[in-house]
Amino acid sequence: MRAGIGYDTHPLVPGRKLVLGGIEIPFDKGLSGWSDADALTHAIIDALLGAAALGDIGRHFPPGDTQYQGISSLVLLERIKEKLAENGWQVVNIDATILAESPKMRDYIDPMRQQLSRTLGISTGQVSVKASTANGLGSIGRGEGIAAYAIALVEGGKDEGI
Repeated sequence: MRAGIGYDTHPLVPGRKLVLGGIEIPFDKGLSGWSDADALTHAIIDALLGAAALGDIGRHFPPGDTQYQGISSLVLLERIKEKLAENGWQVVNIDATILAESPKMRDYIDPMRQQLSRTLGISTGQVSVKASTANGLGSIGRGEGIAAYAIALVEGGKDEGI
């Protein structure tokens, strides 16, 4: 078994949809980024890639590459799931935390867990999503952006990496 850690953050801007964990959340701002800017899914992707020693999200889906502009991060997660399988890795579990002052995430946590588990082909019991605030500190605390941390545990696999 191997573990990996992922982190991502994006600024909140007007005129974009807010997508986290593959779920659209009603809000007056969304996250800015090349894809759909789903910080939670991006952190999970990096955690999975790190656990399998397969690089990072930017290596697989370079920002600025037009084929990824506006793409759903769930599509990227599906591709990483396939890459893990090609290398003999299976996801054991994911634990992730969203950092945001607003909107409140309580009503969206279970739908996120369900969507992420469906995409990864694992049970919802293998996916934990939590949310916290920054208690008014820093850019997250001022409501300027949203961040996410994730840890992933994988098993099996080839021990070759990239």
